[in-house]
Amino acid sequence: MIIRKSAEDIEKMRAAGKVVAVVLEELSELVVSGMTTGELDRIAESAIRRHGAIPSFKGYRGYPAATCISLNEEVVHGIPGDRRLEDGDIVGIDLGVILDGWQGDSALTLPVGSVSSQAGHLMETTQQALYAGIAAVRAGVRIGDVGHAIQQYAEKHGFSVVRDLVGHGIGRNMHEEPQVPNFGKPGRGPLLEVGATLAIEPMLNAGGYQVDTLADGWTMIARDRSLSAHFEHTVAVTEHGADILTLRTGERI
Repeated sequence: MIIRKSAEDIEKMRAAGKVVAVVLEELSELVVSGMTTGELDRIAESAIRRHGAIPSFKGYRGYPAATCISLNEEVVHGIPGDRRLEDGDIVGIDLGVILDGWQGDSALTLPVGSVSSQAGHLMETTQQALYAGIAAVRAGVRIGDVGHAIQQYAEKHGFSVVRDLVGHGIGRNMHEEPQVPNFGKPGRGPLLEVGATLAIEPMLNAGGYQVDTLADGWTMIARDRSLSAHFEHTVAVTEHGADILTLRTGERI
């Protein structure tokens, strides 16, 4: 069942989303060659708690960190540690918080120094695919319309959409109904109504869409070891479109 939120609920989610946005902005300034993923995670957790929130990922089903930080062929759920960022890497940072009982969730992928033209194109396409999905959101459309918009944009630009991982409803819980695939057919799937809140999160690979899970039980990588990028926003459904609750300062949709 899709849990519809009241206007008051959505404002509480917006406050959580603002914390996510601010922390991601801070981390974006720190993504430089030589920084370890573990250092980024520690900074993120400190910032989250400084804003009066708690990291929603830490301890979730045993996950050990406040963020998921995924490099290059890693699609999502990379565990921060001793790995150092190197010039030419791309790094996906996924971050969630709980503030006053409500969740916010967002992700972005960033370049480390100078990256290849393919990597730059992949990141730009993934972000624009997210925006295409967001543009499809409004009361009266179906989940398949959102996934179709993402898939069409991604494939038009030569990238594959990961099928084994999807977006999700969000609210008091990190994962609620409905699932939000990044592919689909128009007019299919659950109907969106005013007050639904979604985490839309395309994951695109430069090669095939198949993924594998590493021995740590969390990190998911592109099976063919091609580059992967991930962007995400939490949105609320309105009559006229999506209200983005995790929008970063200066971000243009």
